[in-house]
Amino acid sequence: MSRLTATLDLLSELTRWPSVAGQLAAQRGLAAWLESWMVEQLHATAIYPVNAQPAETPPVVHVRIDTGASKTVVLYNMYDVMPANDAGWDVPPFTGGVCHWDELGDVFVGRGAENNKGPVAAMLILLRELLQDNQLAFNLEILLEGEEEIGSGTLRRYLAQQPCPVAPAEAVLFPSLCEYGGGAPRVYLGFTGLANGRLSVTGGDWGGPSSAIHASNAGWIANPAWRLVQALDAIAPASQSGVLGYIAPDDEATGLLTTLAQSFSIDDELRFRRSQRLMIAGDTVTCLQTLLGSAVLTLAELHSDPTGGRGVIPYRASAELAFRIPPDFDQDAMISAAQQRLTQPDLSGTTLELLDRYPGTRFRRHARGVDELIASYQTLGADPQIWPWAPGCAPAYAFAAIAPAFLIGGLGHGGNAHAVNEFVTLTGLERFQQSLSLWLTAFNDPAFGRVAPHQGNTREVPKQNITGNNHEESR
Repeated sequence: MSRLTATLDLLSELTRWPSVAGQLAAQRGLAAWLESWMVEQLHATAIYPVNAQPAETPPVVHVRIDTGASKTVVLYNMYDVMPANDAGWDVPPFTGGVCHWDELGDVFVGRGAENNKGPVAAMLILLRELLQDNQLAFNLEILLEGEEEIGSGTLRRYLAQQPCPVAPAEAVLFPSLCEYGGGAPRVYLGFTGLANGRLSVTGGDWGGPSSAIHASNAGWIANPAWRLVQALDAIAPASQSGVLGYIAPDDEATGLLTTLAQSFSIDDELRFRRSQRLMIAGDTVTCLQTLLGSAVLTLAELHSDPTGGRGVIPYRASAELAFRIPPDFDQDAMISAAQQRLTQPDLSGTTLELLDRYPGTRFRRHARGVDELIASYQTLGADPQIWPWAPGCAPAYAFAAIAPAFLIGGLGHGGNAHAVNEFVTLTGLERFQQSLSLWLTAFNDPAFGRVAPHQGNTREVPKQNITGNNHEESR
């Protein structure tokens, strides 16, 4: 059986599990299946057995492959995916299958094909091959979680234990398809922080209705939905599309962005979103600085109770939201400012509940693993873009005590993540495995000893933001 055939077979198996937030039985079933597969196929040891974990949360799959080496590498990934129904898909999203598209050739279509079951399947098949051929001269720790799309709460609490259940390592890699849209791959030297929450207004708390009443009373009865709109605009003006503040990137970050701007095209970046209004202006460097330096409040959902009542004044209104804050920003101060504004008399009755949060983080350009990732791309003819940090969020800070760098990396072209007809090209799966093999085997060089984790970090790991409840909001 060829490597690609084995990868597609495994991807088909993973796809059939609807491991969406809220479908706990499917998530736990897939976690147990993945653990069993790695124990049997990779001869791994389960460090935190799925069947020993609390029943109310998606399990963290943690296995170890001990080769007796003095060095360790950590591979992190996810098994949760976004919701989907069959409408508009070429094949059912939780069945998946190979299609031929004129513009891309052969592709595997299914929920998670790009984000991130495709990379998980490709990673596991490659590891089996490398281990069978004795091509890995180091230990491996593999962590797969089921809450990446909703904040990684269980994983972050697991890693926060003392002592940490994961061994100190050379580097941590989140294997993913990073030739976004088929373009140049990216290397991110950090990640944006995230704080999910819910803003609520209940009528009975400030003089509005305590139960739904007929809309004919709108001329003299206050409406919680309007109060919610007022509160949102007060903490994150609609005219700024939710931007809360801006911090100018430091000299190191600006230098990286200046180099990036020489090859980066905003038009190419937005080619799938040409109808969208661009909220920033200026030259490419300025636009990149604004993108990365902006703290933003994003809105995911707006609700009123009761739902579907056009002819009533609701008794409650709420917004599911997220603070997305760059690593050099004071996350606590930003959230505190919003909370303080909501305590003012004109917004009485509003409540901001933080459900989960973690800070952004950065690491050094030459931290162990970064040059190896860049070299793996260049060997395969790709010229990577280097970003000081990602505009997207990831719980990278939780790994700061384990290794100097938390990288997301891998070649390969996929697309439509979170959308209809999510896909990965078959050539992209093969390219991904080639790049991952190059990155992994770079650590076989005996000249490289383990770098102490604290030597690789550019700043202290924030002590706050490690608690929070699981929830079901999409990031």
